[in-house]
Amino acid sequence: MASINRVMKRLLGVENAVIEGWDLAEEGMLVVQVRVPKKGRRRCSRCNRQCPAYDQGGGRRRWRSLDLGTVPVYIEAEAPRVECKEHGVVVAAVPWARPGSGFTREFEDQCAWLAVHTSQTAVSSLLRIAWRTVGRIIRSVGEEARSRIDLLDGLRRIGIDELSYRKQHKYVTVVIDQDTGRIVWMAPGRDTATVLKFFDALGPERTKLLEIVSADGAEWIDTAVQARAPHVIRCMDTFHVVQWATKALDEVRRDVWNDLRRSGEPGLAKHLKNARWVLWHNPENLSPSQQATLSWIPKVNAPLYRAYLLKESLRTVFQEREINKATRRLDAWLHWASRSKLPAFVRLARTIRKYRQRIQATLAYGLTNATLEGKNSQLRLLNRVAHGFHHVQAFINLAMLKLSGLCPSLPGRRLAPTNMS
Repeated sequence: MASINRVMKRLLGVENAVIEGWDLAEEGMLVVQVRVPKKGRRRCSRCNRQCPAYDQGGGRRRWRSLDLGTVPVYIEAEAPRVECKEHGVVVAAVPWARPGSGFTREFEDQCAWLAVHTSQTAVSSLLRIAWRTVGRIIRSVGEEARSRIDLLDGLRRIGIDELSYRKQHKYVTVVIDQDTGRIVWMAPGRDTATVLKFFDALGPERTKLLEIVSADGAEWIDTAVQARAPHVIRCMDTFHVVQWATKALDEVRRDVWNDLRRSGEPGLAKHLKNARWVLWHNPENLSPSQQATLSWIPKVNAPLYRAYLLKESLRTVFQEREINKATRRLDAWLHWASRSKLPAFVRLARTIRKYRQRIQATLAYGLTNATLEGKNSQLRLLNRVAHGFHHVQAFINLAMLKLSGLCPSLPGRRLAPTNMS
């Protein structure tokens, strides 16, 4: 039968410590007195090297641990300081907590896992800590994980995009590894200087190893890529190309709607206004009633239906897997759009010709920002579940923890769950 001391060590997550005693304090919390084993004493909390003792520090201190049932638990031990040749005078390392933390490692790991999977209210209530404290724990856990895993190592194919995380045009720039599906870098801002910061973090040697960059047609991304990685193949994100066509279609719809209003047909104009969602959505996703509305459009306005067919035809170009067929379809589409007598699509044809080389690369390599758009959807959900963040860095820390494969497993679980789906 296991001894009570061994059971307590397992329950409290302090297997690498010596329990000296415990006491149920008047405040209703359990305080467990421990000490560091002899072989683990006088080690630097930054590099774990054995160092000469400096002083006794602030004396005994406490670390918040996971609750034991409904009882809050604190680990209490001496906290001497050592003098490290590299890091100077620091508090000696303890095996149950990260450097500078007031919580045990298992407490922080569970907090980080809960923050990724639940709302801030649930985390704060369950662990009995403030949401700002949760943010500090997320930062600490994430920084330790990034010190072990170099997310920027081995990058060959990347995607770059921006995400609006708050109103009033507050953006973050997101970089994804197209081969692993992980977010590898995030920073506040949406401009050339922000993307240049990514290349600074990547470094010139690893930048040379990049092969393909996918992005939309944003000039601020293109300028940075051209300045730091002119050798890469640049792919145009197909989602944004089709989005351009959808906007051109909506421009045609608005012109037709205004013409009907001015011509004294408000009923028909109202019916056409309600058909906007039908025109935007893919035909395979339409309900029977929406399909009926779509079949009504060519009878009412041929130019609008022509614009709809142009949008759908462009979408099918990127669905073609065989590059030669896709190229012929794109050429045919450009010929049709240029002669469609629809100003919005004539302009779109000129834009696509401008980016033709990058679109051709997309058709050849099949690389788009679809994975990154999926991550952006998860980021928006993460922001919504957390009910927003006061500081953008807190959002970035949580996002990297969830979508970069850095989230720790729950204490006592051997295998970490998949966090990037």
